[in-house]
Amino acid sequence: MNILVLGIGNLLLSDEGVGVRVVEGLERGYCLPSGVDTLDGGTSGMELMETMAKREHLIVVDAVRTGAAPGSVVLLHDNQVPALFTQKISPHQLGLCDVLMALRLTDEFPNRLTLVGIEPESLAPGIGLSPTVNRAVATALEQVLTLLAADGVSTVARSPHDVLTHHAFL
Repeated sequence: MNILVLGIGNLLLSDEGVGVRVVEGLERGYCLPSGVDTLDGGTSGMELMETMAKREHLIVVDAVRTGAAPGSVVLLHDNQVPALFTQKISPHQLGLCDVLMALRLTDEFPNRLTLVGIEPESLAPGIGLSPTVNRAVATALEQVLTLLAADGVSTVARSPHDVLTHHAFL
């Protein structure tokens, strides 16, 4: 098993940081087996190439503009993902698109690529998600868990005490 759950986004632009927040929720709320990595990719671009290379499944969580209602969660697979990023909402998406193209050129593209996208309500400067997108975090996290289960990954929910303790040391 060689899976990466990658949350990307800019925490300084309100809902743009939702991908990072979903991955934080996954890390805080669940124990994952070896072979499943999580990463806060922030606004990184080409520096993520080595981390993303040759994965069995790359699951990217990010804010995306699809025209759906704010807070909507969409799933895209494989070749649908780079096509969506032609409608950029932030500079990091250009970087991600470049990394995906470079991985294809170097024959290191993941076997499967899934985007869990959340439609933003606000991209204004500010820390914290809008209430609408904050409510969508749980739905996006459930989508990630469903994708992992389909890959045969068993996740174990942490107890509320473990979540609070784990979060306190971050």
